[in-house]
Amino acid sequence: MEELPVSQKLEEKLVCSICLDLFRVPVTLPCGHNFCKRCISDHWHKRERAPAGAEAGYTCPECRRDFERCPELEKNVTLYSVVELARDGDARGAGAGRCEVAPGELCPQHGRPLELYCEDERRCICCVCIVRQCQRHRWVLFEEERLKKQTLLKESLEKAQKESEGIEQAMRELEEQTRSIKDSSEELKSGIQSKFAHLKKALEDFQCQSVARIEEEQVVALGRLEENWSLLKDRLDVLGQHRERAQSLLACPDHRTFLQEFSLLPPLESPEVPVPVEFNVAHVINPISEILADISRLLLEDLPGSVAPKAPSPAGQGPVQPQEPAVKVVTPLPKCQLRAELLKDHRNLTFDPETANKYLELSRGARRAKHGPSAVCRGQGPRFEPWQVLCTQGYGPGHHYWEVKISSHSVILGVTYRGLPREQQQGHKFNIGLDGGSWGLQVREDCYLAWHKGQAEKIREQLYKNLGVSLDYGKGLLSFYGLGERMQLIHSFHDVFTEPLYPVFWLCEGRVVTLCQRDADPSAGPVP
Repeated sequence: MEELPVSQKLEEKLVCSICLDLFRVPVTLPCGHNFCKRCISDHWHKRERAPAGAEAGYTCPECRRDFERCPELEKNVTLYSVVELARDGDARGAGAGRCEVAPGELCPQHGRPLELYCEDERRCICCVCIVRQCQRHRWVLFEEERLKKQTLLKESLEKAQKESEGIEQAMRELEEQTRSIKDSSEELKSGIQSKFAHLKKALEDFQCQSVARIEEEQVVALGRLEENWSLLKDRLDVLGQHRERAQSLLACPDHRTFLQEFSLLPPLESPEVPVPVEFNVAHVINPISEILADISRLLLEDLPGSVAPKAPSPAGQGPVQPQEPAVKVVTPLPKCQLRAELLKDHRNLTFDPETANKYLELSRGARRAKHGPSAVCRGQGPRFEPWQVLCTQGYGPGHHYWEVKISSHSVILGVTYRGLPREQQQGHKFNIGLDGGSWGLQVREDCYLAWHKGQAEKIREQLYKNLGVSLDYGKGLLSFYGLGERMQLIHSFHDVFTEPLYPVFWLCEGRVVTLCQRDADPSAGPVP
């Protein structure tokens, strides 16, 4: 049997079972069945008028369910709307004849015209969709929904227009800021370049004047020395002539001739004393050196700190800054009376490449030592088997002071007699402080260890990367200081020194030790 089309099945559902026509004013009974309001009312009215003995009461014609009293008949608005759409569709179909409908205007599920909009499912629906799927949904006509959507779209357009105008204004401001920054940068660069150019020119002129002044004083002093030399040379000639005549006269055998010649011999006059010559331009150069020292401090310590790049922003916040600073910041060492007094006896040290372990790499000036896994130090002398190196300078009686900078912990610095064993000590990676002729301070990660005669004294103190060593040989006092915000004594050794002491260092792998230098070194030279 051929199946009926969907539209015909739908129309059958919209037919009243009493009048067998499309619902006029559909009402729904408590049992759920629908009838025309007039049809069901007439049906129950006829049953009320039925003769005695006939079936009476209020019963559903479909399911025969009895109701104790007459139910309130309310209009089924949804069903009524569907019936009206079906009537309108039939009327349009009859008027249009065989006119074809575009596929987009038909429901893809039921093939009926799309005439309503379901707000819950946000799609266009047909009258069948209302009965089957959207009976309890909110739906409106196309015109009403379009008005609402048009209003929202206009508001969205206005918002987008305002946001676009704001963005364009912000972009114009960014362009203006870009031009302003570039102009300001060029102006600042021009100004700073001009200042540095004038400073460079002034320093060069100052250098030429200072050198010329020294050369001028040198010419004057050498001229006076030459005059004194000529004076002494003339005096030496006079004395030679006098010595020859006196010797000749002494050799004369005749007394008369001796006496006659003696009276003719000119007396030896008192010599003309040479004028003392002093070459001392220190009173002129020292103020210049002090000024240059202040300028150097400003350029090498204060100025780099002021132009150093900002610290990187926290992760995920702000722009990423360069990992390496463009200008190396030099941490200023403490200024205190103790350090000022110690620096009067400062000594410039250099490493002795003949003693350096083969894995210690020394800089060209032998002022920096680095322990690298592949470094092989050249030298023919008795090198240390431990990772150690001596300094070339040794110091005896007097007071001596030097400063070093270490890259990290796991470093030992100390002093020793020249005869410190070069061999590896059993059970130790170093031999500084293991005998009675060496003293050492080991910098560990969490503390210090003071070594002497194989005994270690643990010291709890802040760890420093800049360290000072003071040696008062006559008093037998060896002190180690930390150079931070202030100068802090770490440890002192008291002993009797009998031989010259040489600074010595031990470096763990990857560590670096730098010997700090000063322009003026009052040291009289290394002790032989």
